[in-house]
Amino acid sequence: MGRGRVELKRIENKINRQVTFSKRRNGLLKKAYELSVLCDAEVALIVFSSRGKLYEFGSAGIAKTLERYQRCSYIPHHDNSIEAETQSWYHEVTKLKTKYESLQRTQRHLLGEDLGPLNVKELQNLEKQLEGALAQARQRKMQIMVEQMEDLRKKERQLGDLNKQLKIKLDAEGQNLKAIQNMWNSNVASGSTSFALHTSSQSNITMDCQHPSEPILQIGYHQYVPAEGTSNSIIPKTLSASETNFMQGWVL
Repeated sequence: MGRGRVELKRIENKINRQVTFSKRRNGLLKKAYELSVLCDAEVALIVFSSRGKLYEFGSAGIAKTLERYQRCSYIPHHDNSIEAETQSWYHEVTKLKTKYESLQRTQRHLLGEDLGPLNVKELQNLEKQLEGALAQARQRKMQIMVEQMEDLRKKERQLGDLNKQLKIKLDAEGQNLKAIQNMWNSNVASGSTSFALHTSSQSNITMDCQHPSEPILQIGYHQYVPAEGTSNSIIPKTLSASETNFMQGWVL
């Protein structure tokens, strides 16, 4: 009695599924080996289990077979892709070159050059563009000037505040200097008064110490005046006038 036809679908039972995978994997690896030996074919087999485990077979080596497969399968397609990419880059370069030439021509027109080929409508459009650019430039200029004026006003206010602070500080220092000067003047005046009083008291003491009846010793030359009734015969006649005057100064 023959075996019944097995329906191909996922086996829900985990144990049965694992057993079936092991049997069929081994059979598949055996068939690949038999095919490579019997038919002299280069066979490569790669199997990944549901858990991610790798099973492989290669009659000439997996890496060598894969390289051969890539040479045979991907090179023509790769060449076509390179050619298509080259054509795409060529069109892109052509577009960029055309755009660059157009921008250069527009720049020359804005600078007032090569205006001969332009018609009236193109010249009117160019005039509108220049007027719009001029208005934007003036607007930007006014904005920059306003910002600069605001900065200058801010700096002016800061300098004014700093000037006020310095003025207040200078006034305070001037008052302190004036107070010190007044104190110095008062000290000098009081010192002068005390010195004058001290000098006056010393002079009074000196005058009080000198008695009118006591002789005063005076050292130095003075004119000798003889007393009344005294004869000049006591002065030697042999002395000259200068010697007589000198002696007269030192008689007493």
